[in-house]
Amino acid sequence: MRGTVIHAPGDVRFETLDDPRILHPTDAIIRTAVTCVCGSDLWPYRGLEPIGDPHPMGHEYVGVVEEVGSEVTSVRPGQFVVGSFATSDNTCANCLGGFPSNCLHREFMSTCQAEYIRIPNAQGTLVATDGVPGEELWPGLLAVSDVMGTGWWAADAAEVRPGSTAVVVGDGAVGLCGVIAAKELGAERIIAMSRHESRQELAREFGATDIVTERGDEGIARIKDLTGGIGADSVLECVGTAQAMRQALHSARPGGSVGFVGVPHEVAIDGQELFFSHVGLRGGPAPVRRYLPDLIERVLTGRIDPGRVFDLTLPLERVAEGYEAMDERRAVKALLTP
Repeated sequence: MRGTVIHAPGDVRFETLDDPRILHPTDAIIRTAVTCVCGSDLWPYRGLEPIGDPHPMGHEYVGVVEEVGSEVTSVRPGQFVVGSFATSDNTCANCLGGFPSNCLHREFMSTCQAEYIRIPNAQGTLVATDGVPGEELWPGLLAVSDVMGTGWWAADAAEVRPGSTAVVVGDGAVGLCGVIAAKELGAERIIAMSRHESRQELAREFGATDIVTERGDEGIARIKDLTGGIGADSVLECVGTAQAMRQALHSARPGGSVGFVGVPHEVAIDGQELFFSHVGLRGGPAPVRRYLPDLIERVLTGRIDPGRVFDLTLPLERVAEGYEAMDERRAVKALLTP
């Protein structure tokens, strides 16, 4: 088969790789329907995370089951499936407690920008749809495997409630999906922090009521202005930088909550400051598997359309162009078709 390999910062190639095979009885092999480039893939692409030896890339996927291990009974060959970027057995204490992305047998997916994928812990990770959905629904279902699930976790962790005010820090795919989630969870006011007109427009279509273009202290001041000097009930931090985290913490009201889902890079939190703020803080890798059945249903019924975050579609063999476009902010998210 062929798949994506990163060799060095800025150096992504589409190469011939060994076909995946069943290594454990809990594995499955799927044929990729669509995959994509994630904003978090840009960290190593930009040289902000070590790469080491050349290795495959990608952790978002939907596809058709080709083969299953002897212990996999929840899905069968021929079924269309959606999974999570973090695999889980769905039976351990952490899974049962609602955090499958911290499963005791967790493996993070990292080979999904390819024609075929091996899925560890397939029994607990994969969710099959009834029949093969129309191709027009594939982008939305693909978003559910990570960015929509992560945006939902951001809103859930930030305790978005009906009638509340929510702020979304970040206008990438996760942030935009966070706007969808805040809307679905009943936020009355949703303030999206964005400097890009095309993303602002999509945020408004997803449910944002206000746009704040300022960043840093100016952005915090603007949020306070919009909330009567108090701050927001819920803040969704969807970036992962030190500036984004500070902006999120200082935009929340006393007693408010911050859900942080951007992979942290050089983020440090002052304990004294957090202590006296009375702001709640929760985040981490999104427990996507917990939300999959609900989010899949919302996509299939047309209630939400997170697939709209894909504003560039390329054949998988042109994956390097997808990385370039996202790195240069010419695209929010690149969809890849085998």
